[in-house]
Amino acid sequence: MNKTILEVNGLSTKYITRFREDVYAVRNVSFKVEEGHSLGIAGESGCGKSTLALSLMGYYFAPLHYISGDIIINGKNISGLKPDQVRKNVLGTEIAYIPQAAMNALNPTRKVIRFIEDVMYAHGSKMSKKEIYDLARERFEILNLPADTLHKFSVELSGGMKQRTVIAISTILSPKVLIADEPSSALDVSSQKMVIKMLHDLMDLGFIKAMLFITHELPLLYNVTDDIMVMYAGQIVEKGSKDQMIFDPIHPYSKGLMGSILVPEDGTRNIKLTAIPGTPPNLKNPPTGCSFAERCKYATSRCKVYDVEYTELEGGRGSRCLKPEHELRGLYDDGKVDFSNE
Repeated sequence: MNKTILEVNGLSTKYITRFREDVYAVRNVSFKVEEGHSLGIAGESGCGKSTLALSLMGYYFAPLHYISGDIIINGKNISGLKPDQVRKNVLGTEIAYIPQAAMNALNPTRKVIRFIEDVMYAHGSKMSKKEIYDLARERFEILNLPADTLHKFSVELSGGMKQRTVIAISTILSPKVLIADEPSSALDVSSQKMVIKMLHDLMDLGFIKAMLFITHELPLLYNVTDDIMVMYAGQIVEKGSKDQMIFDPIHPYSKGLMGSILVPEDGTRNIKLTAIPGTPPNLKNPPTGCSFAERCKYATSRCKVYDVEYTELEGGRGSRCLKPEHELRGLYDDGKVDFSNE
């Protein structure tokens, strides 16, 4: 059994609006990621994916606030650390984050090598500029990035090159965990392929020990990750292997997500896309029972009343539903859900 690199227990965080209203964006989330494994996090916009990513770094700044829970990276609990301790001893070394629209994160007036120097010195490096350059050149070449990229400004790079350069800079200190938040969005297919290959290379070469890949594109996760976790309304609703989640999801929301997209592996002929009815709940006042109950075709009155706990099922998967696994499977014909209003 591989070593657990990232362990999250009961993590809850919230946003406080300028009107002093609480928005509970991440609610009692728990999961583990082992060394050498990658976990995909999926869900529709506003489900809490990016907020979870920010929360996992343990570096909170308004309007995001910590409520409770533990974040353990490589055996170290970072939840109780002060912001300056997190910035110096955790970010970049224990955990690194590739934000959405990362290609826009580079200052166009500075060369790439300057960003790398800043990262190294911000974490107490005693290396000379020449030593930093030699390290950066070696790392870039290993990751199939031309060494002359280090001498260029961001405006001289294509979108795909910018994205891969940001990934290389963010992982220059070989963090234990890399969080990639929609790293291939807004890129053409060939650039997406290069970004995904680079992330796999980082894992294979041991520069990172584990990865979280966030996207709303479930089929993309099949080619990137080992396991997939689906979020809804700030909670985990289902988690399993990529094969289980893509080809045999059991939670009604996961079923709905898969029913609303085309999976090339299944073929696309005569497939009717369906939509999930309704809208997500307002997280200023989270529902008492199941968060998905108002949109679920199979919800009963008790689903809207009783709190739904995430339950581990057989085969290493889990689900947040009042119905046991055998009942969930019995609801559907041939494992498919029809969320249409017909």
